[in-house]
Amino acid sequence: MVGSTNWPKSADDLAGAFEKATAARADALLVLVSPIFQGNARAFVDLAARHRIPVMYPIQTFVEAGGLITYGFVDAEPWRLAADTIDKILKGARAADLPVQQPTKFELVINLKTAKALGLRVPQSILLRANRVVE
Repeated sequence: MVGSTNWPKSADDLAGAFEKATAARADALLVLVSPIFQGNARAFVDLAARHRIPVMYPIQTFVEAGGLITYGFVDAEPWRLAADTIDKILKGARAADLPVQQPTKFELVINLKTAKALGLRVPQSILLRANRVVE
């Protein structure tokens, strides 16, 4: 799907995108942060399972919905950073004077139930690095 001119523009496009990925014999997918994907996490995870395509997601919401693996920022951190910035602006700071901030805390979460359903064995070395393992 990456590099495709047929990038999903709505939830209705997800099924077709998976059909194309399957036809292209995709070994795996990497999902980027996108409102289309995040707002349809359950549908995305279900399509990945139906097409038996391993997918790595950007946030834990997907793994909690049954996705395989995520390595990304801790869900609440961007909101905390935004709140800090808003607080500084409300206290008189100029937005132009504030530094650009980005998350610094990242977590690896693996869903072993999904790995098993896909016929994948997750190496022990990866499991030891995981912040959380869903069984």
